[in-house]
Amino acid sequence: MDLPVVTPRRLLADKGYDSDRIRENLLFRGILPVIPPRSNRTEDIPCDFRRYRDRNRIERMFNKLKQFRRIATRYDKTRKSFLAFLNLAAVKLWLPSFVNRT
Repeated sequence: MDLPVVTPRRLLADKGYDSDRIRENLLFRGILPVIPPRSNRTEDIPCDFRRYRDRNRIERMFNKLKQFRRIATRYDKTRKSFLAFLNLAAVKLWLPSFVNRT
C-alpha cells in the first residue's frame, strides 16, 4: 500500500479494511491502524473507538464539500476559481466551530 503523503500517525478505516495483512503493513511503517474488527473475527483486536468516531466527522465534512463543489462547477471551469470556491466552502463549514470558543 503506497501512500502519496507524509507518513501519518494513524489510519482511520472502516471494517472493510480489517485484515491482518493490512494491519501488519501499517504497523511495519509506524502507522497505528484504527480499524474496528469485523463481527466474525475470532480474536479480539483493540480499537480506539473515540478516534474512529472522528472518521464519521471527516466523511460528513467531505460530503458537504462535495455538495459545494457541485455549485462551483456550474460557474467557472478554471482550476484557480474552483479551488477558491472550495476554500470559501471550507471556511463556511469550519468557522462556526472556532468562533466564540474560549
